[in-house]
Amino acid sequence: MFNFAYAQSATQQPSMLASFVPLILIFLIFYFLLIRPQQKRQKEHKLLLDAIQRGDEILTSGGIVGKVTKVDGEKLNVDISSNVNVVVIRSTVADVLKKSKRMLKINKWRVLLVFFVCLLGIYYLLPNLYNKTEVTALPNYLSKKQVNLGLDLQGGSHLLLEVDTNVVLKEKSEYLVDEIRSSLRKNKIKYTNLGSKIKGAVVTITDPDKVNIARNAIRENIDKGINVKSNLNKLILSFSEEFILDSNNQTIDQSIEVVRKRVDESGTKEPIIQKQGEDRIIVQLPGIKDPERVKALIGRTAKLNFHLLDPTTVELAEQRGKLPPGTFKVSNADPTAYEKEFVVKKRVLLTGERLKNAAATIDQQTGRYVVAFEFDRKGAKKFGKVTTDNTFQRLAILLDNKVISAPQIREPITGGQGNISGNFSPEAANDLAVLLRAGSLPAPIEVLEERTVGPSLGIDSINAGKKALVIGFVLVIVFMIIKYRFFGIIADIAIFTNIILLIALLSLIEATLTMPGIAGIVLTIGMAVDANVLVFERIKEELRSGRSIINSIDLGYKFAIKTILDANITTLIAALLLYNYGSGPIKGFAVTLSIGILTSMFTALVLTKLIVSFWILKLKPNKIFL
Repeated sequence: MFNFAYAQSATQQPSMLASFVPLILIFLIFYFLLIRPQQKRQKEHKLLLDAIQRGDEILTSGGIVGKVTKVDGEKLNVDISSNVNVVVIRSTVADVLKKSKRMLKINKWRVLLVFFVCLLGIYYLLPNLYNKTEVTALPNYLSKKQVNLGLDLQGGSHLLLEVDTNVVLKEKSEYLVDEIRSSLRKNKIKYTNLGSKIKGAVVTITDPDKVNIARNAIRENIDKGINVKSNLNKLILSFSEEFILDSNNQTIDQSIEVVRKRVDESGTKEPIIQKQGEDRIIVQLPGIKDPERVKALIGRTAKLNFHLLDPTTVELAEQRGKLPPGTFKVSNADPTAYEKEFVVKKRVLLTGERLKNAAATIDQQTGRYVVAFEFDRKGAKKFGKVTTDNTFQRLAILLDNKVISAPQIREPITGGQGNISGNFSPEAANDLAVLLRAGSLPAPIEVLEERTVGPSLGIDSINAGKKALVIGFVLVIVFMIIKYRFFGIIADIAIFTNIILLIALLSLIEATLTMPGIAGIVLTIGMAVDANVLVFERIKEELRSGRSIINSIDLGYKFAIKTILDANITTLIAALLLYNYGSGPIKGFAVTLSIGILTSMFTALVLTKLIVSFWILKLKPNKIFL
């Protein structure tokens, strides 16, 4: 009995399920072919109605065709002819025949642009997650550019230099004496007591009747800004205040350029070199490990001259009691060398101004370090003539009036290349090459002040800056989420992306980050929030006026963008002025602020709108919370 009943139910159950299968299939067919398409059409129609805005050409269910001139909630003002304007209800619109140019949409090229920019941002950000040693070990296809830390963050040296501008004025005074002598001899005017002073020269004309002739002759050959006065038969030449000022400024500018070249050649990253006062230079060297070496490089005048060595020895000259005419005594730059002093001819055969390049290298024959140099075309020609005319004589190479090398000219050197040999260490050879490449200072430099900033201060500053940045970022994130909910999350994504792009751009230009620079980054976060707040508040206003979601978002970005651009452009102008007229840390602040303005506008106006467009057009929410 039991078995029979079980068998009976077992045979009946499949037949009951089979009877429902056609009904299920019919329902599915009905749903997918009729119900679902109808729901989709209704939803699309609702979105179409919600997106209606001024400028759209519509068709009502009553057959009215016209252009929307005003949108007031559910009421639409429609212009159907030149003199006829009617009001229709939004729900009566059957179709939108022609959309206005402005509407919320997703542009694929904009999507690709945003994706590409964000990808580049991550690419240039990654090296900053490693230290200097780890970065050098990265593969070549990865970027190795990092944000450099300033003096206040990683420590280093601070130098205050003073340029002796009076030396240049003295040299110009001596040159002026030569000009006076040449002018008077050319005009056959006799003179006496010709000599220079610190800021001019003086000469006595033998014949009082020719004083005016001499004065006019001298005026023709001297620079403007040199005053010529007569006192009886004496002519007094003096530099004007404007001439002295121009000369000093030129000397300082040239000194700064030479110092910068030397510091750059030494491998120091992002040094700060700037003028202070009338004759002083500030040099800040972040992360410098050997300040004494750099200080020695900076302080050397590095005037390179080539002279012939006089065959007369110092001992012989001392026995005679005087040096040969046209010679002078000079000491050896190497105090450990056998020859302590030399007798050198005064005539300068060639100067270092014609050097094109210099590099430390190893002599293959001796195995010692030498400095290989190369002249430019004119220098090579002159060097070839000097070595040709003075074969088998010794050529003294003087650096700052000390002999660094005195080799014998064994054969003419016509290629414009040569070596400076000596008892050089690798560091000394490299330093000499740096000095020669950078050129000589126009005037001596003295180190007035030297301060060392310890790395602990830098670490403390970095930690304080990181703490301020993290706290500010977290507070902004929390506030935006509480205030604007889902839109707040979108704004937070934009802020996070903004920081990535900002650091990436700073890495790309290898900028120096200082404490004011960190302050600029924190300020940028606030500016990025301001831009998003302006957009969101504008969207809220449009929603309160009764406009649709799509229309409100579109108009919110449309009307907010002008305000955002105006505010950011004015701030950008101020930042550029700070960079142009500021110095040191002020420039660092201006750089981070300027870049932050550009990235914040990109994330607020492009990135967030793209995210919102995706959300609205893909998920089609019926309501948003702001």
